[in-house]
Amino acid sequence: MPTTPPRPPRRLGRPARPQRGDSRDAMLDVATALFASQGVAATTIAHIARRADVTPAMVHYYFKNREQLIDVVVAERLAPVIAFVWAPAALPPADAAGAPPPGPHAMVAQIVARIVQCAAERPWLAPLWMREVVNEGGQLREKVFRYLPVDHLHAFAAAVAAAQRQGAVNPGIEPRLVFLSILGMTLLPLATAALWQRLWAPQGGTAGLDADAIAAHATAMLTGGLFPPESRTRRPAARRSPARQGR
Repeated sequence: MPTTPPRPPRRLGRPARPQRGDSRDAMLDVATALFASQGVAATTIAHIARRADVTPAMVHYYFKNREQLIDVVVAERLAPVIAFVWAPAALPPADAAGAPPPGPHAMVAQIVARIVQCAAERPWLAPLWMREVVNEGGQLREKVFRYLPVDHLHAFAAAVAAAQRQGAVNPGIEPRLVFLSILGMTLLPLATAALWQRLWAPQGGTAGLDADAIAAHATAMLTGGLFPPESRTRRPAARRSPARQGR
């Protein structure tokens, strides 16, 4: 009966390649969650290794250094979210069937829905974005900026401005600030959910204050403020006074 040959002694230095193919993704998940909860500056390779239940050498096996790990978190965790959110807002030309591109009203609803969907599926997204991208001095701001679809942002603002010139958007709206308003109406409530749920809990008011409620509220607030009611866009003809009617 053949016997299994003995394993060669483990060499010192670079760790052996782990058997599990998802080890790298697991480390990225841990790093992303730690960045969101305690900040990028306060998170070390040792923290990530401890939480992932691996050695620091194993983290370095996949990521040359901490800076490279941060770059990978942005490229593989945040960049796909940005691409997904803006996919319906690319303002493509009319398709072969002649269907026009989506208008600003539809785009606002789509962007809100996609941001909230991403944040609900990734609990780290809202706090990480608010802490490290929105916040002045955030460690990820410049890295994330490279992935922002500037052409889509400009096209979205241009679509809002065009609708404004046609009277379909309130004149007081600044088109370039609409997307920032969307972020504020979605990611901020999600990032601070624990706080405002405590606020309403004594009155039993947390029921229904979930991601779907935030999306519906943001859409209603944004579209209600962006787009004037029908009575404002189509003013009835002025009535003639009885004195003038007799003339």
